[in-house]
Amino acid sequence: MRQFFEAYRGQKKVSPLVTQLPWTHHLILLSQTKHREERDFYMLAAIKERWSKRELERQIRTGAAARKESRLKKVSPAMTQIHPGAVEDFKNEYSLEFLGLSQDHSEADLHAALLRNLGRFITELGRDFCFVGSEYPVQVGKQDFAIDLVFFHRGLSCLVAFELKVRKFVPEDLGKLSFYVEALDRDVKMPHERPSIGVLLCATKDDEVVEYALARTTSPTLVAEYQTLLPSRALLRRKLHELYAALAPHDADGGDGAQGIPASRKRRGR
Repeated sequence: MRQFFEAYRGQKKVSPLVTQLPWTHHLILLSQTKHREERDFYMLAAIKERWSKRELERQIRTGAAARKESRLKKVSPAMTQIHPGAVEDFKNEYSLEFLGLSQDHSEADLHAALLRNLGRFITELGRDFCFVGSEYPVQVGKQDFAIDLVFFHRGLSCLVAFELKVRKFVPEDLGKLSFYVEALDRDVKMPHERPSIGVLLCATKDDEVVEYALARTTSPTLVAEYQTLLPSRALLRRKLHELYAALAPHDADGGDGAQGIPASRKRRGR
C-alpha cells in the first residue's frame, strides 16, 4: 500500500486511471516494472486492451513497452499521410513465443500455428483487430492470388493484409505486399472504409534496408519482426535502458507520468 501511494501520488493525469485496474494488476506493475514510464505504459495498455493478469505479466516479460516504441517502427510515407497516428496501433516486434515453433520452422508452420492460436495472436496484435480470412483469395486479371492473413481494424476502419516471411526482409517483398493492398482497395474494400494497410511480418530485418525500400513505396505499409522465443532478461534490460534513455530528453510532462496518454483519453479519464 505504501508503494502504491508513493507511485501514484501527485500524478493528476494518471491517478484517475488507477481505479480502472484490479489490485492484482497493480501488484504486478509495482513489482515487475522499474521505470515510471514503463509502469504507466503497461497500465494504459492493460486498460485499453483489457488484459488479464496473466496477459499483463506476459507483455512485461516480452518487453511490450520497447516493442511498441514508435521511433523504432519502419513505415512508408504513405502510411503516415493516409493514416496519421495509425503507427501507434502496430508494433516494431511481435512476440509469438506462445506458438512453440522450432528454429527451422517453415512459412506453412508459422501460418498454421497462427491459425491454431488465433485468439492469442489477436491479443498480441490488439483488441481492435478482427479476423477476416486466411489465404484470402483475390483475383486480378485471370490470375488468382492468396493473401496470407487479412484482418479488419475497427479503430482505423480498414483492412490489414499480413504477409508472412520466415527469413530476413528483402526489398522485393514490398512489391508483393503493395500489390495485395491495391487489390484489397479495388475489389474488397467497402465504400465507407478507409484505404487498406499492409504489414510485412518477417523473422529479421536490416532497418536501413527497410528504410530505403519503404521510402518510395506509395502504399500504406510497414515492416515488423516476429520473435518465437522470450527475450533474455539481459537483452530486455538493455532495450528498456536504451528506450528510457532516449525518452529522457523528451520527458517534459512535469512528472505527472502521463506522457503518451492520448488527449481524448486524458479528457475522459480513461
